[in-house]
Amino acid sequence: MSPLPRHRPRQLSLGPLETEILSIIWANGGATVRDIHDHILADPDRDLTQASVTTVLQRLAKKGWLRRETTERVGRGKLRRVYCWRPTISQQEADMLTAHQQLQSFLAIGSPDIVAAFADSLDVADLDKLDAIAARLRALRQTPENSTPGKEA
Repeated sequence: MSPLPRHRPRQLSLGPLETEILSIIWANGGATVRDIHDHILADPDRDLTQASVTTVLQRLAKKGWLRRETTERVGRGKLRRVYCWRPTISQQEADMLTAHQQLQSFLAIGSPDIVAAFADSLDVADLDKLDAIAARLRALRQTPENSTPGKEA
């Protein structure tokens, strides 16, 4: 089981266009403004300027989701510098952080009645998943690397 990533974006919540652009970047391992713009405009019903894409990319970088790298590309017969936007975490790490945040929010409710009402609504398959998670946690806590002297699992 992988631990939570060390790098965490400062803000996990994203808008629909931020999510779409981040998905494009994850799918390609990185992208330029033009790459993203062309991808979005491949849908004839979409209308978006390159300036809008740039604004969203800068916002994602400010939130800690992306970093900007300078690279060189040949365009119109010339070697040009362009910015390539790369993710700071993988999509799997982002999913893990989101799930962790949601679990923490759920546990913060703290009301046994609410948690019990939720648990009562689970079907057998969900309960089997919870049992498997509990078994995995017990196994992880029993490994020598996770136990320290004086600490009980």
